[in-house]
Amino acid sequence: MKNGVKRNISYTGKIKFSGIQIKEPLSSSAGFLGVKEALNHTFKEMGIIRATKALMKMNQEDGFRCPSCAWPVPLKPSKVAEYCENGAKALADEATTQHINADFFASHSVEELSQLTDFEINKLGRITEPLLLRPDSLHYESISWENAYEIIAKELHDLNNPDKAIFYTSGRSSNEAAFLYGMFARAFGTNNMPDCSNMCHEASGVALSNTLGIGKGSTTLEDLHEAEVVLTVGQNPGTNHPRMLAALEKCKNNGGSVISINPLEELGLVNFKNPQNISDMLGSGTPIADIHLPVKVNEDIALVKLILKKLVAIETLKGNVFDLEFIEQYTNGYQELMEDLNKYDSSELLARTGVSENDIDKTVALLASKSKIIVCWAMGLTQHKNGVETIQEFVNLLLLKGAIGKPSAGTFPVRGHSNVQGDRSVGIMHFVNKEFNQRIQKHLGFAPPTTKGYDVAAAISAMHRKEAKVFMCLGGNFAMAAADTEYTAQAIQNCQLTVQISTKLNRSHLITGQTALILPTYGRSEKDYQNGQLQFLTMESSTGKVRQSRGLLKPASGAIKSEPEIIASIAHTYFDGNHAVNWKAMGQDYNLIRDAIDKTVKGFENTSERSKGFGYYLPNNARIRDFSMLPQGKAKLTINTLSEHRLEKDELLLMTFRAHDQFNTTIYGLNDRYRGIYNERRVVFMNQEDMLEKNLKAQDIINIYSTYHGKTRIAKQFLVVPYKIPKGNIGAYYPETNVLIPHDEFDPRSRQHISKSIKVRVERSE
Repeated sequence: MKNGVKRNISYTGKIKFSGIQIKEPLSSSAGFLGVKEALNHTFKEMGIIRATKALMKMNQEDGFRCPSCAWPVPLKPSKVAEYCENGAKALADEATTQHINADFFASHSVEELSQLTDFEINKLGRITEPLLLRPDSLHYESISWENAYEIIAKELHDLNNPDKAIFYTSGRSSNEAAFLYGMFARAFGTNNMPDCSNMCHEASGVALSNTLGIGKGSTTLEDLHEAEVVLTVGQNPGTNHPRMLAALEKCKNNGGSVISINPLEELGLVNFKNPQNISDMLGSGTPIADIHLPVKVNEDIALVKLILKKLVAIETLKGNVFDLEFIEQYTNGYQELMEDLNKYDSSELLARTGVSENDIDKTVALLASKSKIIVCWAMGLTQHKNGVETIQEFVNLLLLKGAIGKPSAGTFPVRGHSNVQGDRSVGIMHFVNKEFNQRIQKHLGFAPPTTKGYDVAAAISAMHRKEAKVFMCLGGNFAMAAADTEYTAQAIQNCQLTVQISTKLNRSHLITGQTALILPTYGRSEKDYQNGQLQFLTMESSTGKVRQSRGLLKPASGAIKSEPEIIASIAHTYFDGNHAVNWKAMGQDYNLIRDAIDKTVKGFENTSERSKGFGYYLPNNARIRDFSMLPQGKAKLTINTLSEHRLEKDELLLMTFRAHDQFNTTIYGLNDRYRGIYNERRVVFMNQEDMLEKNLKAQDIINIYSTYHGKTRIAKQFLVVPYKIPKGNIGAYYPETNVLIPHDEFDPRSRQHISKSIKVRVERSE
């Protein structure tokens, strides 16, 4: 291989302001404006007729699954609009009529394109043919599929150790593609399968497995409708999973209460106008959160401990607060937990939370009198150094109330990308499951590796040390989604070959190894024919339901291929058709993949048939109070410690989050109307007292610095925006601030990076 040219790639794009406008945040989420924004976006990107046709089939029984979040489809969905604004935008983004090919790249070098913002890169459109970036070139060029497969096969064969290859998976893939991808990685000889779970809900999986014996939530969507109390913690449903608001509205209409626990009072939980209900949209909407607890960043454990101490006091005085029969029969660790709670001073816990005691007492009174309680959470809980312990503390609350394993009660981690949970279920994991390996050997005929592989944090470090040489990505935008942007980019550039299986261009196609391939694939909404037969795929929702997805639009190009076909062809080429698994056949008939899933993956059974309609639920032990896989066959009450940040006098705690016009790292637009921000993303939300102490005023330009282990990182040029956020905390959008997250700071148990609690300093930009 040639040494190649030195590519001057920007890791962030040219830093520039777009012309900010700041207005009062809206008073209601969704409603007519949400419908208008959704339709305007889809019509502009797809055309009116094509967009309408696709929207009518999204999340329908005979249609395709939304390419956005993993929110489940109700048993009785709307026949007209079972989607939200951001789901419509995700569809339009994927099915856009804007296309680019080799001619485009002949005129635009990767250096030039890297100067664009992530928003500008995303707007360039769908990639319509396979592309190659040679080591001595700055321009992608056309390549045949066969030659692309040969390049990958040769690079993999040239490795002297299978663990020098890394296979990353995004949550947009199907069960079929993820299973095939995971099996190829194992057949190749490595468990290096980092995935987006390592960045979003790994803490949930670890905490729930440790306490309840399953790394998934225990509730169904319908449980939410009948719950007496729903706690939404560390999440922003109005932007990140808007269809959840309709479920919370049903809960409220059925007499339930909603408690929001989050540093920011997000609009979706303030008021919701259901776009599926005309009278609701014409009226004043539905107030969602009965109580909002604006807890300081990463002080959730202190808050729950205080709530538990107050509940213990009521239980001691009056009784009938805790489910003592459930605790005795189904849990371990009750006495130890009570002893631990006694160690904490209530006034000190209260001071840490930053929440008024009156609001906490209202919460306690509500929880004391109810037993059908659901706790929902997202990355506001998981992305901390103590993310696992934080989730375990909320599980303690549920276990003491007996709110596990019965209708309308339990755990509900709200997953991000549409099939991130399914990817893990069908085998995308870096750790070793001996029983799974045995089933693979029995039914697929090869012995999987038995050594633990790289997760995201380990993969980045291995590439940075030049110990990994080939980096393949099944979807996603790894360079921007991961922590420590500059370090991660340098790591990727150390590779000999990088491969991206993608629909659209993103910055990860510009931050590459010496040789780079882009293999364009179908979108979720596009028809997938193999050997003249229309195929379907399956996905798993946040509640563990598996169902079919079948596209209806003509593919963006005749030169693109499906994910299963691409993966199968890579495997077939690598093994030269000589392997126990008939990869080529699987890539042409997805029923064969599902048959293999049914034989090897626990809980899957007759999937090709049972996934029809609204699908089937995978087994869930916590849902039926079966804790036999845990020590002494009981759920585990845990002892968890308070957060410990040790901020210097001039430091603040930064939390990162999405704007309303984005999904993960995909930027649809520059507005965040729910927070009153228009035409800008380079903003920092600050408490006015903190601004006064630092002699800052609105729209001052600042730089943000983080210093860990003697290394200082900088995010340049952000506009200060006064906002209702707890004192000592600031907020900003990702991925622009991912550059501040150190690659070596993460929860020691989940190894998730500290994206929601970064120690920073702010200074005026010169």
